[in-house]
Amino acid sequence: MKIALVGYGKMGKAIEEIGLGKGHEFPLKINGENLQDFTNENLADIDVAIEFTTPDTAFSNLKKLFENKIPTVCGTTAWLDKKAEAENICKQNNTAFLYASNFSVGVNIFFEINKQLAQIMNDYPAYNPSLEEIHHTAKLDAPSGTAVTLAEGLLEKLNRKTNWANKETTEAETLSIISKREDPAHGTHSISYDSPIDSIEIKHTAHSRKGFASGALLAAEFLADKQGIFAMKDVLF
Repeated sequence: MKIALVGYGKMGKAIEEIGLGKGHEFPLKINGENLQDFTNENLADIDVAIEFTTPDTAFSNLKKLFENKIPTVCGTTAWLDKKAEAENICKQNNTAFLYASNFSVGVNIFFEINKQLAQIMNDYPAYNPSLEEIHHTAKLDAPSGTAVTLAEGLLEKLNRKTNWANKETTEAETLSIISKREDPAHGTHSISYDSPIDSIEIKHTAHSRKGFASGALLAAEFLADKQGIFAMKDVLF
């Protein structure tokens, strides 16, 4: 496949390394230094795009890719107020879109475990849940997109929590998300259920970017010949 990397930082380079080993080509790699190359002409022969940029640029990048009928995988977080609009543009242009806050196979399994545990804990009100995420100091958004996905999954299944806040809170209906930024850290997410008697905790710890990068590439391979709106659940389960 011919893959466009819209965003060629550390993650883009990790995706490229894995993709080259699988026989894929990367004829278009866009970063802040060659934005002039992000043209309709250079997109003409692209099979699929992988977009990892910034919250300020993600929507405009997606709009251009969809208007060129390029199936696109997006991992940029903190822009989701425009996600519904992006999906509409995708549908209007009869192409494909897959957004995920985290492409790691392990994290997506963790998402499902989180929801199953929350469903079980619905019957045990003595346990109060909280969520903690740890990332490197260069990560700009807090909470992480992965933490938000975990929070939304928990709220979907646990009736006694109705919202989340990125701080410690004693409000009974609010889930606390604690964000920590420290180096070195590739990404850790943990969910604890604490009672006066005991605690239950589930945790996912990334050891490198490779899991995220390989999952993004897997999503691109899945999406290349599709039309419609997809999620990592469609790829993996």
